[in-house]
Amino acid sequence: MIELFEFALSGNCYKVKLLLSFLNLKYESRIVNLLEKEHKTSSFLAMNPFGQIPVLKDKGILLRDSQGILVYLAQTYGGTNWFPTEPLHTAEVIAWLSTAANEVSRGPATLRAHYLLGRPINLEEAKSVTENLLSILENRLSNQNWLVTDSITIADLAIYPYIALCHQGKVDLSDYGNIRKWMLQIENMPGYITMPGLAE
Repeated sequence: MIELFEFALSGNCYKVKLLLSFLNLKYESRIVNLLEKEHKTSSFLAMNPFGQIPVLKDKGILLRDSQGILVYLAQTYGGTNWFPTEPLHTAEVIAWLSTAANEVSRGPATLRAHYLLGRPINLEEAKSVTENLLSILENRLSNQNWLVTDSITIADLAIYPYIALCHQGKVDLSDYGNIRKWMLQIENMPGYITMPGLAE
């Protein structure tokens, strides 16, 4: 049985849960209490020395990092649709995974952490990164439905959560029609699940 060590408010955990649901994979949820620093205990650090969630356990292996977990699940259980093998498409998916770990993390995810959890940040930098990212996404989706191929891939799932949670970082998506259409496509897919904050 797959085990997912997670926290309900984490967009990075949510993207993994979303793929698990789309792939119709059963798993056991292991809630990690971040408020009590459970992710910094010796038992958790033995699974992920970086002390971060999510962590996935499957078939005796442990995987850290949401982007890496998406790749593993897609390649192990999803065929070539979720992680295409054509070299250009593979490279483009990896580039978007890097964007999720970089610009998405430094932009909308950081703004959300500031306004939702009170985390001190460089507010102007986070706003600037977010505005640039949204502009790039809006342009990318102006003539295609998905970020890489003509169907959804893990690139879309890697980017989606913190864009969908933008309102919690006081970012208005009203002027980004292509992004909102893209989000709606994901939300209308069979197997879609939500997370705290998305229903607001």
